[in-house]
Amino acid sequence: MGRNEDDMTAMIQCISPVDGRIYAERPALTLVAAQTAVAAARTAQPAWAARPLAERIALVRAGLAALNDMKDEIVQETAWQMGRPVRYGGEFGGVNERANYMADIAQTALAPMVIESSDKFERRIERVPHGVVFVVAPWNYPFLTAINTIVPALIAGNAVVLKHASQTLLAGERLAQAFHAGGVPADVFQNLFLDHAVTEALIAARAFDFVNFTGSVAGGRAMERAAAGTFTAMGLELGGKDPGYVMEDADLDAAVDSLMDGAMFNAGQCCCGIERIYVHESLFDAFVEKAVAWVQGLRLGDPFDPATTLGPMAHKRFAHTVRAQIAEAVAAGAHPLIDPSGFADDGGAYLAPQILVNVDHSMRVMREESFGPVVGIMKVSDDAQAIALMNDSPYGLTASLWTRDPARAAAVGAQVETGTIFMNRCDYLDPALCWTGCKDTGRGGGLSVLGYHSVTRPKSFHLKKA
Repeated sequence: MGRNEDDMTAMIQCISPVDGRIYAERPALTLVAAQTAVAAARTAQPAWAARPLAERIALVRAGLAALNDMKDEIVQETAWQMGRPVRYGGEFGGVNERANYMADIAQTALAPMVIESSDKFERRIERVPHGVVFVVAPWNYPFLTAINTIVPALIAGNAVVLKHASQTLLAGERLAQAFHAGGVPADVFQNLFLDHAVTEALIAARAFDFVNFTGSVAGGRAMERAAAGTFTAMGLELGGKDPGYVMEDADLDAAVDSLMDGAMFNAGQCCCGIERIYVHESLFDAFVEKAVAWVQGLRLGDPFDPATTLGPMAHKRFAHTVRAQIAEAVAAGAHPLIDPSGFADDGGAYLAPQILVNVDHSMRVMREESFGPVVGIMKVSDDAQAIALMNDSPYGLTASLWTRDPARAAAVGAQVETGTIFMNRCDYLDPALCWTGCKDTGRGGGLSVLGYHSVTRPKSFHLKKA
């Protein structure tokens, strides 16, 4: 006799973009099992917060060291799970930079703000942990994005529950394994396999004190709907359509190299990747010519081949979205400059890169997030036109400005609706600066001192001595 459908254990699967097979699968927790796990985190959190800050920092650093010891295995696993070529060595440079910086500033960032310390009064504002922090991490940079919140949340005294994307199932297990090996208690940092329904039920029941979600706009809306009325604090990093603007005095070769790398690295699957480029008319033809040559130098193929510079997209459905945007743009008059036949495009997850000109903002490829190896390039006549086009977007994460004039970059940047302004660089997170966005890109901030503010709440002490 077969089991009832209600008795069946739902499986969360990772379909490898490399060969289309089920690479990993794990059973999703039932709501009761998930509630039990979160309750254990809440029980364990006060003792963790009571430990000296220096001890928490040391244990988190030990966990980071254990993660680095797994580098070889993790690089291979990540290639199988989401397709990034192994030649790039994973995300360890950024992981270490961000985690170490946040550990370095913890004592200062979490220090009380003393208003008065006299024989009559003690008045101060302290930063205290929220309690249980829920991190919902994406697949495109499965370690970098998770570390942004996990490290400061643990250091600040929170318990952390991690839910990773189905596409990168093993990343959450590796993170938990590493931090447990470093000495963070098992109940204090948990990796759980949750489906959407259980995730939303937990949030709706106020199981968490802070939720950090990185993902799509639709996913962010689902999180907010689930949390409605609970007053749960949230940090949301959602979609992006980050622009680059090349001014007439730019270093052309540097602009091409950086902007095209920003558009194509990780198969274009970067939160702050470059998705649209505006070039001053005096440089437009030269920029496009050099950009085409740059992209034609890419090699699409097996991510385990050291010669591969462009791997498959994480899932064939993501590639289909990009193909549809390109096809619609071409039908509307856009001109594609890259011949896909020069690449190992299989019509599935392996997608040839593309550059489009003769584009405009009526096309989805210039307005909606592509999250793939395609970029549209438009000609502009001055700063005012470039600013208007950069702001003609529902998103605002980063904008990249290319000029030899810092004052001009600052003046233009002040008018661009975005979270971060770059001059002469792009596609990078500086851990000393707040990582934040506006409009449909979300709300809240990570990294920097303000990242500690996100994973803590202010608590005021007004102590009258006499």
